Amino acid sequence: MTENADGLDAELRVPSCERCPALVESRSQIVDGVGPTDADLLFVGEGPGANEDEQGEPFVGRSGDVLDEALRDAGLARADVRITNCVRCRPPDNRDPTTEELANCRGHLESEIDRLDPALIVTLGKVPSEHLLDRSVAITSESGDVVDARIAGASRRVLLSVHPAATLYDRSQRDGFFETIARAGELSGAGGADGGSGQSRLGEY
Repeated sequence: MTENADGLDAELRVPSCERCPALVESRSQIVDGVGPTDADLLFVGEGPGANEDEQGEPFVGRSGDVLDEALRDAGLARADVRITNCVRCRPPDNRDPTTEELANCRGHLESEIDRLDPALIVTLGKVPSEHLLDRSVAITSESGDVVDARIAGASRRVLLSVHPAATLYDRSQRDGFFETIARAGELSGAGGADGGSGQSRLGEY
């Protein structure tokens, strides 16, 4: 990573935040986004789970393994993409973040999107899809759809996807999820048969 990229990555980190008392009590650390600050492809999940809270990195659980596998099949590696969450602190008992908690963390997410300016945003699951599109989303039926949405002051292309954890609970979702990730690589220009060669990880629904 270049010196300039290091500086930008540091700029996107949240060193401290006390806005959500329940999350402050639940977290062991703030989990910021990871990946290149000039990535064309940005994945947005819901929030950190236990593994993410412990390791300080988004998507490092079982569902992260599924995402990594799908990325590899699409010719991508974890190192090729940026991965972040709607909220950066683990909700108690892995519950969904509240509307207030999502709103409190929205500024951090929008700053990341604005500075990154990705070619494509992929929402992993119902919560990030509804949060960024500001509408109700039937994620199972809408997964794979591409929509335009005004986010962080600009029109953005958003690809909706089920959360990778959904494939662990319902194996019938697996093929569709892998196809969606392959489409993400194609739409963003980041994928390809001789694309990524790194290793990856990730976690949650």
